[in-house]
Amino acid sequence: MSLLEVKDLQVYYGSIHAIKGVSFEVNEGEIVTLIGANGAGKSTTLNTIGGLLKPRSGSVELEGQSVLGVPAHKIVGRGMALCPEGRRVFLQLTVQENLEMGAYTRPKGEIADSIANVYDRFPRLKERYKQVAGTLSGGEQQMLAMGRALMSKPRLLMLDEPSMGLAPILVEQIFSIIEELNAAGTTILLVEQNAQMALSIAHRGYVLETGKIVTTGTGAELLDDDNVRKAYLGG
Repeated sequence: MSLLEVKDLQVYYGSIHAIKGVSFEVNEGEIVTLIGANGAGKSTTLNTIGGLLKPRSGSVELEGQSVLGVPAHKIVGRGMALCPEGRRVFLQLTVQENLEMGAYTRPKGEIADSIANVYDRFPRLKERYKQVAGTLSGGEQQMLAMGRALMSKPRLLMLDEPSMGLAPILVEQIFSIIEELNAAGTTILLVEQNAQMALSIAHRGYVLETGKIVTTGTGAELLDDDNVRKAYLGG
């Protein structure tokens, strides 16, 4: 079943045509990745789906219901959360306060259990629950950003460049967590510069070039595609 369906998305920054008729879908239970070079339109696509940018035309449906024009904070309440590029944690707040900020759509009686679940998933955060987020390492901030997004109990979790700036051992840890989240029932839409890692865990992938989808296939098919290998995998 299609959880997210994007059709003919057209997005402009002023006179610049950034997204040119992008269409794709994410089925329930999948990890789907968007890969492409810097400036290809990956983050713009996620930000448009999440309600942060307004498209010129096209449609975005979550579980068959349009979310175009719905304010970003209300889209979260419909079951979709975005973990943004650059983490964007609240630097002056503690770890626990950041998580509580992610739970604004949830009944108060459920928040404690959700925080406990995040701490089970990210033990490092539990150790630092009183620590101010601005003093965390890059990897810890990424875990906090993901944990904060999970506080809304999303059906669809969108991750924008989760491995950016992280050491290789932390990249492997973050991708392992993504697989665990998916195995536990969360559908994932992943934007990632590290195409090798993204395709290795994705059920399906789409390749974006200058605002258009040029190739699609399973993760394994794209890893074996000569053009994809030459362009994004250094092969």
